[in-house]
Amino acid sequence: MTSLMEQISNERRRLRSVRLRMAAAIELQANGNKAFVPFYIAAADYIDATMQRLHEQDIKMGQIITDKVGEPDDQTRQALSELDERLTGAKAQLEPFLAARDALRARGSDALNDFEKAAQIYSDFIVANMGHHGATMDLSKKLFAPEDWEYMAGVSDEQSAFDEQLFNRVVTTMPQGVAEPTG
Repeated sequence: MTSLMEQISNERRRLRSVRLRMAAAIELQANGNKAFVPFYIAAADYIDATMQRLHEQDIKMGQIITDKVGEPDDQTRQALSELDERLTGAKAQLEPFLAARDALRARGSDALNDFEKAAQIYSDFIVANMGHHGATMDLSKKLFAPEDWEYMAGVSDEQSAFDEQLFNRVVTTMPQGVAEPTG
């Protein structure tokens, strides 16, 4: 059985792999090539599902911190405020990306250029803004018991199987000529 931390690490690694594959495809550019359509849809579906899970995890993190702290001090209030700002910003950035995915589903290769633009903007946002953030992570490490981490992660066999299915769809639809991610 895989440990919780290994499962979470694997999720993050897959998300990075999908984003890097998508970035490699954008760099290559589809130029109307229909083979990119199912790949981009698969990549966007994977990113959507994963980012929704990360969003839910961050909400749970904020709730657990709030419950455990009681009356927050200024430093805790600041950390929770930054978490709320990240959640709001991430959701706002995800919406145009998903709208571009939906347009790709509806219009096929006619929507490739618009999707690539939206995907590049979203990918740049992820690189600049996502990952571990010191203040909330420090509070979590200090306050959380193992069962808090398990609750926050929300890992289930069904969710893991669904993630694997989505990831495999990304891998199997990747167009020829798109570089495999390294590192």
